[in-house]
Amino acid sequence: MGLHGKAIAFPCRLYLAFHSALFSFTLSRPNPLLAGLLSPCYSVYTAQMFETRTYEDDLILSPEIRARWTFLETSSAAAVMRSVCPEEWRDITDVLGKFELDPQQWLFKGGNRGKIPEAIDNMFHARGWREIRVDLETRGILIGKDEKIVEELPPVHQEGYLVDNFKHRVALDVEWNAKDGNLDRDLAAYRAWHDAGVISAAVLITQDRLALKALAEQLWRDHQETLPEDQRKLKLPIDLATSTTTNLEKTELRLRRGVMGTCPLLVVAATQNTWNKKPYSVPT
Repeated sequence: MGLHGKAIAFPCRLYLAFHSALFSFTLSRPNPLLAGLLSPCYSVYTAQMFETRTYEDDLILSPEIRARWTFLETSSAAAVMRSVCPEEWRDITDVLGKFELDPQQWLFKGGNRGKIPEAIDNMFHARGWREIRVDLETRGILIGKDEKIVEELPPVHQEGYLVDNFKHRVALDVEWNAKDGNLDRDLAAYRAWHDAGVISAAVLITQDRLALKALAEQLWRDHQETLPEDQRKLKLPIDLATSTTTNLEKTELRLRRGVMGTCPLLVVAATQNTWNKKPYSVPT
């Protein structure tokens, strides 16, 4: 019996140990005995995507951070980074634990990328991450039966793009309310870099658009009630109604098409719980 869209539920620790063997058989339903003995985290495979939840393990990511953000993961990205990129994982968890969504920065019109991506980028840059372009070059070498080089083919150069944050073997972008076409570029690049052995995993920080839209509207209404009636404005200072932007929903749609291959990716989305609980006020 083939996959044909059927789900495989598997404990995440087993997935880490038997990644290469996982596709040789099919389980039609979760195994609660194995799950209870070995791990609280499940991995679910469909014909389109292998979704994992290693971030639910308290040893990998603290419950306090999980409560403040929404996560989506492929190929055990959190566990991979904790194991093989511990320094970068400490940076990531430190930023996620300290960053708070400030309405004065968030509900602010103007600028190229906006104040939220800038604030998050600055936190990573302070920890040694760099905005940098990653190019790939592929070189073909023809070798005969006698193990001697017959011919060296001309190298093929593939120009990359400026990734927002890069450190050692982890690429991290902050895609906050930009055009959703950026996601196609980012995800394709992550997969190519992983296939080439350049990165071990990638991280995409974005927003839960619908949850934050509801929060923004409430904050804006509360602020308007503090103003004289002739100064009140119904329209938010930024556009949160457009759905064709970089957000959790648009990212998930692409991941479920299987665009990542085997590349481990952790998507982190700001929610209402990321908010610093302060009201909106006019920036001074």
